[in-house]
Amino acid sequence: MPRVKGGTVTRRRRKRVLKLAKGFYGSKHTLYKVANQQVMKSYMYAYRDRRQKKRDFRKLWITRINAAARMNGLSYSRMMHGLKLAGIEVNRKMLAELAVNDEQAFAQLAEAAKSQNNK
Repeated sequence: MPRVKGGTVTRRRRKRVLKLAKGFYGSKHTLYKVANQQVMKSYMYAYRDRRQKKRDFRKLWITRINAAARMNGLSYSRMMHGLKLAGIEVNRKMLAELAVNDEQAFAQLAEAAKSQNNK
């Protein structure tokens, strides 16, 4: 009985990995073994960073809200506490958007927060 060579299967698998490694630096996009290691590592980074991205955006929004709140004479924590007491439910993403693009609307929210804090 002749031996089973399996060349097409192996070649297809290796081509798939090398296609994924396209654009990688140095031998990481040409040599199969190195490319496979880097593709696996890239999958790990992608998995981790899908979660990291959510944290990064929240940090960015908080920084923007804090900067705008301080321009209106409030700290971030007093701003958020005042909004909660006033019953204004606006998420951080939208607050950051207002802070950047609509200073007047943000200033009105800051005043509402300030009046709640002074009670």
